[in-house]
Amino acid sequence: MTEATLELAERLIACPSVTPDAAGTLAIVEERLRRIGFAVQYIDRGGVSNLWARRGAGRPLFCFAGHVDVVPPGKSEKWTSPPFEPTRRNGWLFGRGAADMKGAVAAFITAIEAFIAGPPAREGSIAVLLTSDEEGDAIDGTAVVVETLTRRGEAIDFCLVGEPTSVSRLGDTIKNGRRGSLSGKLSVQGIQGHVAYPQLARNPIHLAAPAIAELAATVWDQGNEHFPPTTWQVSNIHGGAGATNVIPGEVEILFNFRFSPASTPERLQSRFGAILDRHGLDRELAWTLAARPFLTRGGKLLEAARQAVRDELGGETELSTDGGTSDGRFLAEICPQVIELGLVNESIHRIDECVEIAALAQLSAVYRRILERLLDRAQ
Repeated sequence: MTEATLELAERLIACPSVTPDAAGTLAIVEERLRRIGFAVQYIDRGGVSNLWARRGAGRPLFCFAGHVDVVPPGKSEKWTSPPFEPTRRNGWLFGRGAADMKGAVAAFITAIEAFIAGPPAREGSIAVLLTSDEEGDAIDGTAVVVETLTRRGEAIDFCLVGEPTSVSRLGDTIKNGRRGSLSGKLSVQGIQGHVAYPQLARNPIHLAAPAIAELAATVWDQGNEHFPPTTWQVSNIHGGAGATNVIPGEVEILFNFRFSPASTPERLQSRFGAILDRHGLDRELAWTLAARPFLTRGGKLLEAARQAVRDELGGETELSTDGGTSDGRFLAEICPQVIELGLVNESIHRIDECVEIAALAQLSAVYRRILERLLDRAQ
């Protein structure tokens, strides 16, 4: 298991699959899955490659889900070894995507292979869903597969997303939900003029600043027992004509809410607008709802995952809903039990991204145990 998972992870890392380019990764996975009896289908759109593979027709259907695309590596010369040249060093595997999440994809495949090689399962089917559009816009990726499955009435009973959820040690954290994401673009209008004659102009940055301060200080909600409170953050401010002696005529502010179920997008938009009204801002405002919150409160999948961590790693795992969004938000639309469990996330998106080599086989063993518990194999 150790060498098989490691070698597959290395093959995937060697593919420069910067989002949304699959760069050969899905072909590698397809070949492995067809070899063990999976029917493989590509559900592509908008230059994005999506793989849906299934073995069996019965219920329950267990699905491993994830992505093969990665973020750009940045300047290659800053890496200790080339980002798409998988390198073993001092017990670690280095390369872009090692932790996020080609290592988990490799663990998916070897776990399934080991499970199928054992005694026959008593019931159920296994599926694998992989996209090349998770790190990008996420418009033509998992969402498209979910739309296709919905149209043909193909439901998923259990879904495990292999995002790197672990914090300090493998298996210490499972994501059993995620907050929603609501973004906006606010354009505040002023009157352009010369900085020496401010009485003849209206500086939109000055006008917007008190509103920004109030928005930043606002308590939007208290969260609940499963979710931390909603937060609001400015991500970008742009204004000015590029000269130091010109008062700008407009300032553009990009911002984001990460919201708990204690708030709705509609309520956040209403409260946001009321604050702007109090400050009398001449404005244009556009909203984008990228994700609604989802939560798996309990059930067989969560129980199986926690027990698998105990059995294979000898530790307990905590549940969390913090962090960014994931494709779990789409899968929750057609699956009542969705969790995320993967490698340690400390190095993701960084220079010299890496994963402990031993963790790859350990994660594969955890995934195999989950399959055994949920597909009713004798323990």
